Amino acid sequence: MVKEIKTNEFSSAVLSSDKPVLVDFWAAWCGPCRMLSPAVDAVSQQLEGKAEFYKVNVDEEPVLAQQYGIMSIPTLILFKNGAIANQSVGVISEADIRAFVEQEM
Repeated sequence: MVKEIKTNEFSSAVLSSDKPVLVDFWAAWCGPCRMLSPAVDAVSQQLEGKAEFYKVNVDEEPVLAQQYGIMSIPTLILFKNGAIANQSVGVISEADIRAFVEQEM
């Protein structure tokens, strides 16, 4: 399940996780973000318990977006052990999202 996350929760939920964490930076007005969302949701269900999945609304959390240099959305960032392990910008397939996460498992 993909959960919305706020700036004040980010460090404890994402950076302190012992599992890989995929963060989807998106916005409600972004068409490609809406296209990517069902694929991220599907992968989150497939990998439940093995990885964590969060969404950051860049309009509501501009500090996080700036902190991670988000220039285009959708952007997926994969964190492992509190550090950025990989990053993807734009729409990718469900299979590619799964492979993106599984490479750090």
